[in-house]
Amino acid sequence: MDSAQSRANKAKGRTAENQVVEYLTSRGYTGVERRRLAGVNDKGDIAGIRDLVIEVKAQRSINLASFVDEANTEAANAGGIGVAWIKRRGKGSPKDWYVAMDGETFIKFLNSWQR
Repeated sequence: MDSAQSRANKAKGRTAENQVVEYLTSRGYTGVERRRLAGVNDKGDIAGIRDLVIEVKAQRSINLASFVDEANTEAANAGGIGVAWIKRRGKGSPKDWYVAMDGETFIKFLNSWQR
């Protein structure tokens, strides 16, 4: 991949992350923000909701296993529950996108509501 393509992909990712932040803010989650990249110790793309780590994906093809694994790794780095928020082709709003997690993470999510 050339550097122009890499820059275009990063811009597409930033745009999707900003869209998720704007959507969450419009739904009352006013403390959310994009995180800065942190390399191998990355803690997800979106922060500001207690115990939740959001990894935003805006790629042509969906690799669900890879996206969920990445969200779980970043959640382990941050000490939270990880989800992948995945842009859906042909849908402009994050309200229509997918949010994915594995079964173990879903149990953690359910248990967090019991607090």
